[in-house]
Amino acid sequence: MANQTIVIGAGQAGLAAGYWLQQAKIPFQIIEAQASVGGSWPAYYDSLSLFSPARFSSLPGMAFPAPADSYPQRDTVVAYLQRYAEHFNLPIQTNTAISTIEPQNGGFRLTSSAGQVFHAGQIIAATGAFARPFMPELPNQAAFQGKILHSARYRDSADFVGKRVVVVGAGNSAIQIAIELAQVADVTLATRQPIRFQAQRIAGRDIHWWWWLTGFDRLALNTRVGRWIQQRTQGIVLDTGLYSRKINQNQPQRRAMFERFSATGVVWADGQPEAVDIVLFATGYRPHLSYLQGLNALDQAGLPLHRAGVSTTVEGLYYVGLEQQTNFASATLRGVGPDASRVVRHIQVRMQQPAGCCRWAMGQ
Repeated sequence: MANQTIVIGAGQAGLAAGYWLQQAKIPFQIIEAQASVGGSWPAYYDSLSLFSPARFSSLPGMAFPAPADSYPQRDTVVAYLQRYAEHFNLPIQTNTAISTIEPQNGGFRLTSSAGQVFHAGQIIAATGAFARPFMPELPNQAAFQGKILHSARYRDSADFVGKRVVVVGAGNSAIQIAIELAQVADVTLATRQPIRFQAQRIAGRDIHWWWWLTGFDRLALNTRVGRWIQQRTQGIVLDTGLYSRKINQNQPQRRAMFERFSATGVVWADGQPEAVDIVLFATGYRPHLSYLQGLNALDQAGLPLHRAGVSTTVEGLYYVGLEQQTNFASATLRGVGPDASRVVRHIQVRMQQPAGCCRWAMGQ
Protein backbone atom coordinates (compact mmCIF):
# COMPACT_ATOMS: atom_id res chain seq x y z
CA MET A 1 0.00 0.00 0.00
CA ALA A 2 1.68 3.17 -1.20
CA ASN A 3 -0.50 5.35 1.02
CA GLN A 4 0.35 3.51 4.23
CA THR A 5 2.82 4.60 6.88
CA ILE A 6 5.57 2.15 7.73
CA VAL A 7 7.08 2.23 11.21
CA ILE A 8 10.56 0.71 11.40
CA GLY A 9 11.12 -0.82 14.83
CA ALA A 10 8.79 -2.40 17.40
CA GLY A 11 10.41 -1.14 20.56
CA GLN A 12 8.82 1.42 22.85
CA ALA A 13 9.02 4.17 20.21
CA GLY A 14 7.55 2.08 17.40
CA LEU A 15 4.73 0.80 19.59
CA ALA A 16 3.82 4.34 20.67
CA ALA A 17 3.82 5.43 17.03
CA GLY A 18 1.58 2.47 16.17
CA TYR A 19 -0.87 3.41 18.91
CA TRP A 20 -1.31 6.96 17.64
CA LEU A 21 -1.50 5.86 13.99
CA GLN A 22 -4.23 3.41 14.99
CA GLN A 23 -6.10 6.12 16.88
CA ALA A 24 -5.87 8.38 13.83
CA LYS A 25 -7.10 5.55 11.56
CA ILE A 26 -4.06 5.89 9.32
CA PRO A 27 -3.13 2.60 7.55
CA PHE A 28 0.22 1.41 8.87
CA GLN A 29 2.59 -1.50 9.31
CA ILE A 30 5.31 -1.95 11.93
CA ILE A 31 8.41 -3.80 10.75
CA GLU A 32 10.78 -5.28 13.32
CA ALA A 33 14.18 -6.89 12.67
CA GLN A 34 14.10 -9.12 15.75
CA ALA A 35 11.92 -12.15 16.41
CA SER A 36 9.69 -10.34 18.89
CA VAL A 37 8.73 -6.85 20.00
CA GLY A 38 10.63 -4.93 22.65
CA GLY A 39 13.42 -3.17 20.81
CA SER A 40 16.64 -3.04 22.82
CA TRP A 41 15.04 -4.09 26.11
CA PRO A 42 15.43 -7.89 25.79
CA ALA A 43 19.18 -7.48 25.19
CA TYR A 44 19.93 -5.35 28.26
CA TYR A 45 21.73 -6.79 31.29
CA ASP A 46 19.73 -9.00 33.64
CA SER A 47 19.62 -6.72 36.68
CA LEU A 48 18.68 -3.52 34.84
CA SER A 49 15.81 -1.65 36.44
CA LEU A 50 14.04 1.48 35.28
CA PHE A 51 15.42 4.77 36.52
CA SER A 52 11.86 6.12 36.68
CA PRO A 53 9.00 4.65 38.77
CA ALA A 54 6.19 2.71 37.13
CA ARG A 55 3.74 5.61 37.40
CA PHE A 56 5.96 7.57 34.98
CA SER A 57 6.88 4.67 32.68
CA SER A 58 3.74 4.06 30.64
CA LEU A 59 3.11 4.11 26.92
CA PRO A 60 -0.05 5.88 25.71
CA GLY A 61 -3.33 4.12 26.40
CA MET A 62 -2.05 1.48 28.83
CA ALA A 63 -0.69 2.04 32.33
CA PHE A 64 2.41 0.13 33.41
CA PRO A 65 1.12 -2.83 35.49
CA ALA A 66 3.30 -2.42 38.57
CA PRO A 67 3.10 -0.58 41.91
CA ALA A 68 3.23 3.14 41.14
CA ASP A 69 6.40 3.85 43.10
CA SER A 70 8.30 0.68 42.13
CA TYR A 71 11.20 0.54 39.67
CA PRO A 72 10.40 -2.37 37.31
CA GLN A 73 13.20 -4.62 36.09
CA ARG A 74 14.08 -5.46 32.51
CA ASP A 75 11.94 -8.59 32.15
CA THR A 76 8.88 -6.76 33.49
CA VAL A 77 9.39 -4.03 30.91
CA VAL A 78 9.75 -6.58 28.09
CA ALA A 79 6.55 -8.31 29.18
CA TYR A 80 4.73 -4.96 29.28
CA LEU A 81 5.83 -4.07 25.74
CA GLN A 82 4.73 -7.46 24.42
CA ARG A 83 1.39 -7.19 26.20
CA TYR A 84 0.96 -3.67 24.82
CA ALA A 85 1.40 -4.85 21.22
CA GLU A 86 -1.07 -7.69 21.79
CA HIS A 87 -3.64 -5.54 23.59
CA PHE A 88 -3.89 -3.05 20.74
CA ASN A 89 -3.46 -5.75 18.08
CA LEU A 90 -0.79 -3.71 16.35
CA PRO A 91 0.16 -4.99 12.86
CA ILE A 92 3.77 -6.06 13.37
CA GLN A 93 5.94 -8.09 11.01
CA THR A 94 8.95 -9.50 12.87
CA ASN A 95 12.20 -11.06 11.61
CA THR A 96 12.35 -8.41 8.89
CA ALA A 97 15.33 -6.07 8.75
CA ILE A 98 15.03 -3.09 6.42
CA SER A 99 18.33 -2.62 4.62
CA THR A 100 17.64 0.12 2.06
CA ILE A 101 15.06 2.80 1.37
CA GLU A 102 14.65 4.67 -1.91
CA PRO A 103 12.32 7.51 -2.89
CA GLN A 104 9.62 6.41 -5.31
CA ASN A 105 6.69 8.38 -6.80
CA GLY A 106 6.46 10.80 -3.90
CA GLY A 107 6.76 7.98 -1.39
CA PHE A 108 9.26 5.28 -0.53
CA ARG A 109 10.35 1.82 -1.61
CA LEU A 110 11.77 -0.24 1.27
CA THR A 111 13.77 -3.42 0.78
CA SER A 112 14.54 -5.93 3.51
CA SER A 113 17.81 -7.81 3.86
CA ALA A 114 15.93 -10.87 2.53
CA GLY A 115 14.75 -8.97 -0.55
CA GLN A 116 11.15 -8.32 0.49
CA VAL A 117 9.80 -5.03 -0.87
CA PHE A 118 7.41 -2.62 0.86
CA HIS A 119 5.89 0.65 -0.32
CA ALA A 120 4.94 3.57 1.90
CA GLY A 121 3.80 7.15 1.68
CA GLN A 122 5.41 7.97 5.03
CA ILE A 123 8.09 6.38 7.16
CA ILE A 124 8.58 6.65 10.91
CA ALA A 125 12.09 5.58 11.86
CA ALA A 126 11.69 4.20 15.38
CA THR A 127 14.81 2.12 15.79
CA GLY A 128 15.62 4.29 18.76
CA ALA A 129 18.59 5.91 20.40
CA PHE A 130 19.89 2.71 22.01
CA ALA A 131 20.41 0.27 19.15
CA ARG A 132 24.02 0.97 18.09
CA PRO A 133 26.62 0.67 20.89
CA PHE A 134 29.17 3.48 20.93
CA MET A 135 32.71 2.25 21.47
CA PRO A 136 35.41 4.95 21.67
CA GLU A 137 38.86 4.36 20.22
CA LEU A 138 41.57 5.09 22.78
CA PRO A 139 45.35 5.31 22.35
CA ASN A 140 47.08 1.92 21.92
CA GLN A 141 43.74 0.09 22.19
CA ALA A 142 44.65 -2.47 19.53
CA ALA A 143 47.67 -3.61 21.56
CA PHE A 144 45.60 -4.61 24.59
CA GLN A 145 45.64 -8.40 25.01
CA GLY A 146 42.77 -8.53 27.47
CA LYS A 147 39.06 -8.43 26.73
CA ILE A 148 37.22 -5.27 25.65
CA LEU A 149 33.44 -5.23 25.92
CA HIS A 150 30.59 -2.80 25.57
CA SER A 151 27.84 -2.86 28.18
CA ALA A 152 25.49 -3.98 25.37
CA ARG A 153 27.14 -7.41 25.69
CA TYR A 154 27.01 -7.53 29.48
CA ARG A 155 24.39 -9.83 31.01
CA ASP A 156 25.52 -10.71 34.53
CA SER A 157 28.63 -10.97 36.70
CA ALA A 158 29.24 -14.72 36.25
CA ASP A 159 32.12 -14.34 33.77
CA PHE A 160 33.84 -11.63 35.81
CA VAL A 161 34.43 -13.47 39.11
CA GLY A 162 37.95 -12.81 40.43
CA LYS A 163 38.89 -10.62 37.45
CA ARG A 164 40.52 -7.19 37.39
CA VAL A 165 37.97 -4.99 35.63
CA VAL A 166 37.82 -1.34 34.57
CA VAL A 167 34.34 -0.01 33.78
CA VAL A 168 34.37 3.17 31.67
CA GLY A 169 31.45 5.58 31.98
CA ALA A 170 29.68 7.94 34.34
CA GLY A 171 25.99 7.26 33.66
CA ASN A 172 23.43 5.29 35.62
CA SER A 173 24.12 2.05 33.76
CA ALA A 174 27.91 2.33 34.17
CA ILE A 175 27.57 2.81 37.91
CA GLN A 176 24.95 0.10 38.30
CA ILE A 177 27.13 -2.41 36.45
CA ALA A 178 30.32 -1.39 38.28
CA ILE A 179 28.66 -1.78 41.68
CA GLU A 180 27.27 -5.18 40.69
CA LEU A 181 30.68 -6.37 39.46
CA ALA A 182 32.44 -5.04 42.57
CA GLN A 183 30.73 -7.78 44.56
CA VAL A 184 32.66 -10.49 42.70
CA ALA A 185 35.65 -8.74 41.08
CA ASP A 186 38.29 -6.05 41.62
CA VAL A 187 36.66 -3.09 39.87
CA THR A 188 37.59 0.50 39.08
CA LEU A 189 35.11 2.93 37.57
CA ALA A 190 36.95 5.27 35.17
CA THR A 191 35.28 8.60 34.37
CA ARG A 192 36.43 11.75 32.61
CA GLN A 193 34.59 14.00 35.05
CA PRO A 194 33.44 13.59 38.66
CA ILE A 195 30.11 11.77 38.91
CA ARG A 196 27.16 14.16 39.20
CA PHE A 197 24.74 12.52 41.61
CA GLN A 198 21.14 13.72 41.81
CA ALA A 199 18.89 12.53 44.64
CA GLN A 200 16.27 10.11 43.31
CA ARG A 201 13.78 11.17 45.99
CA ILE A 202 13.16 14.68 47.28
CA ALA A 203 10.79 15.36 50.19
CA GLY A 204 9.46 11.82 49.93
CA ARG A 205 8.71 12.00 46.21
CA ASP A 206 10.64 10.53 43.29
CA ILE A 207 12.31 13.27 41.27
CA HIS A 208 10.17 12.31 38.26
CA TRP A 209 7.12 13.46 40.21
CA TRP A 210 8.71 16.86 40.66
CA TRP A 211 9.67 16.96 36.96
CA TRP A 212 6.07 16.12 36.07
CA LEU A 213 4.70 18.76 38.47
CA THR A 214 6.95 21.50 37.15
CA GLY A 215 6.80 20.42 33.50
CA PHE A 216 10.59 20.13 33.48
CA ASP A 217 10.82 17.00 31.33
CA ARG A 218 8.26 18.36 28.87
CA LEU A 219 10.11 21.63 28.37
CA ALA A 220 11.06 22.13 24.72
CA LEU A 221 14.82 22.00 24.24
CA ASN A 222 14.73 24.53 21.41
CA THR A 223 13.99 27.34 23.88
CA ARG A 224 16.59 29.35 25.76
CA VAL A 225 15.41 28.00 29.10
CA GLY A 226 15.35 24.46 27.70
CA ARG A 227 18.93 24.72 26.46
CA TRP A 228 20.04 26.20 29.80
CA ILE A 229 18.48 23.32 31.75
CA GLN A 230 19.85 20.77 29.31
CA GLN A 231 23.40 21.97 29.88
CA ARG A 232 23.03 21.76 33.65
CA THR A 233 21.37 18.36 33.79
CA GLN A 234 23.41 16.52 31.18
CA GLY A 235 25.11 13.49 32.66
CA ILE A 236 23.35 13.46 36.03
CA VAL A 237 23.05 10.12 37.83
CA LEU A 238 19.87 9.45 39.78
CA ASP A 239 20.78 8.03 43.17
CA THR A 240 18.77 6.73 46.12
CA GLY A 241 21.93 7.03 48.20
CA LEU A 242 23.22 3.56 47.38
CA TYR A 243 25.44 4.60 44.48
CA SER A 244 27.23 7.45 46.25
CA ARG A 245 27.66 5.31 49.38
CA LYS A 246 29.25 2.46 47.42
CA ILE A 247 31.57 4.84 45.56
CA ASN A 248 32.63 6.46 48.83
CA GLN A 249 33.40 2.97 50.16
CA ASN A 250 35.51 2.21 47.05
CA GLN A 251 33.08 -0.52 46.00
CA PRO A 252 34.03 0.21 43.22
CA GLN A 253 36.88 2.69 43.35
CA ARG A 254 36.50 5.69 41.06
CA ARG A 255 39.49 7.12 39.21
CA ALA A 256 40.03 9.71 36.52
CA MET A 257 39.99 8.17 33.05
CA PHE A 258 43.12 6.28 32.04
CA GLU A 259 45.29 7.83 29.34
CA ARG A 260 45.97 4.80 27.16
CA PHE A 261 46.00 1.05 26.90
CA SER A 262 49.08 -1.13 27.28
CA ALA A 263 49.51 -4.71 26.16
CA THR A 264 48.52 -6.00 29.59
CA GLY A 265 46.23 -3.29 30.88
CA VAL A 266 45.92 0.47 31.14
CA VAL A 267 48.09 3.46 32.01
CA TRP A 268 46.43 5.91 34.38
CA ALA A 269 46.63 9.69 34.16
CA ASP A 270 49.46 9.79 36.73
CA GLY A 271 51.56 7.49 34.53
CA GLN A 272 50.96 4.40 36.66
CA PRO A 273 50.51 1.21 34.59
CA GLU A 274 48.17 -1.49 35.82
CA ALA A 275 47.41 -5.00 34.60
CA VAL A 276 43.72 -5.44 33.72
CA ASP A 277 41.75 -8.46 32.52
CA ILE A 278 38.65 -6.73 31.13
CA VAL A 279 37.74 -3.18 30.12
CA LEU A 280 33.98 -2.69 29.86
CA PHE A 281 32.75 0.44 28.10
CA ALA A 282 29.39 1.71 29.35
CA THR A 283 29.64 4.62 26.95
CA GLY A 284 26.15 4.77 25.53
CA TYR A 285 24.60 4.27 22.14
CA ARG A 286 23.93 6.01 18.86
CA PRO A 287 20.80 5.79 16.70
CA HIS A 288 20.64 2.83 14.32
CA LEU A 289 19.66 4.49 11.05
CA SER A 290 21.98 2.98 8.44
CA TYR A 291 18.99 2.04 6.29
CA LEU A 292 18.47 5.76 5.62
CA GLN A 293 21.89 6.23 4.00
CA GLY A 294 20.43 6.58 0.49
CA LEU A 295 17.95 9.34 1.36
CA ASN A 296 20.16 12.32 2.27
CA ALA A 297 18.55 12.12 5.71
CA LEU A 298 21.68 11.91 7.87
CA ASP A 299 24.60 14.18 8.64
CA GLN A 300 28.24 13.13 8.29
CA ALA A 301 28.17 11.49 11.72
CA GLY A 302 25.16 9.37 10.77
CA LEU A 303 22.76 11.38 12.92
CA PRO A 304 19.34 12.40 11.60
CA LEU A 305 18.68 15.86 10.23
CA HIS A 306 15.36 16.71 11.82
CA ARG A 307 13.33 19.18 13.78
CA ALA A 308 11.20 17.67 16.57
CA GLY A 309 11.07 14.34 14.74
CA VAL A 310 10.27 15.74 11.27
CA SER A 311 13.02 15.31 8.70
CA THR A 312 14.33 18.63 7.42
CA THR A 313 15.69 17.07 4.22
CA VAL A 314 13.28 14.27 3.23
CA GLU A 315 9.56 14.90 2.82
CA GLY A 316 7.48 12.17 4.48
CA LEU A 317 10.24 10.92 6.81
CA TYR A 318 9.77 11.08 10.59
CA TYR A 319 11.44 9.91 13.77
CA VAL A 320 10.28 8.75 17.19
CA GLY A 321 12.52 7.68 20.05
CA LEU A 322 15.55 9.89 19.46
CA GLU A 323 17.35 11.14 22.54
CA GLN A 324 16.26 14.72 23.27
CA GLN A 325 14.07 14.70 20.17
CA THR A 326 11.89 17.44 21.63
CA ASN A 327 12.61 17.43 25.36
CA PHE A 328 14.49 15.83 28.23
CA ALA A 329 12.19 12.76 28.32
CA SER A 330 12.00 12.03 24.58
CA ALA A 331 13.77 8.65 24.46
CA THR A 332 12.09 7.26 27.58
CA LEU A 333 8.99 5.13 28.04
CA ARG A 334 7.05 8.16 29.26
CA GLY A 335 8.46 10.43 26.54
CA VAL A 336 7.94 8.50 23.30
CA GLY A 337 4.13 8.78 23.48
CA PRO A 338 3.91 12.59 23.28
CA ASP A 339 6.58 12.69 20.56
CA ALA A 340 4.75 10.01 18.56
CA SER A 341 1.48 11.90 18.90
CA ARG A 342 3.12 15.04 17.54
CA VAL A 343 4.57 13.16 14.57
CA VAL A 344 1.27 11.47 13.74
CA ARG A 345 -0.54 14.81 13.80
CA HIS A 346 2.01 16.06 11.27
CA ILE A 347 1.37 12.99 9.10
CA GLN A 348 -2.38 13.67 9.23
CA VAL A 349 -1.82 17.21 7.97
CA ARG A 350 0.53 15.96 5.24
CA MET A 351 -1.93 13.34 4.00
CA GLN A 352 -4.64 16.00 3.64
CA GLN A 353 -2.46 18.33 1.56
CA PRO A 354 -0.88 18.23 -1.90
CA ALA A 355 2.60 16.72 -1.97
CA GLY A 356 5.42 19.02 -0.92
CA CYS A 357 3.29 21.66 0.76
CA CYS A 358 3.55 21.10 4.47
CA ARG A 359 6.96 20.08 5.72
CA TRP A 360 6.86 22.96 8.16
CA ALA A 361 3.23 22.59 9.20
CA MET A 362 2.40 22.67 12.92
CA GLY A 363 5.38 24.88 13.69
CA GLN A 364 8.04 22.47 12.47
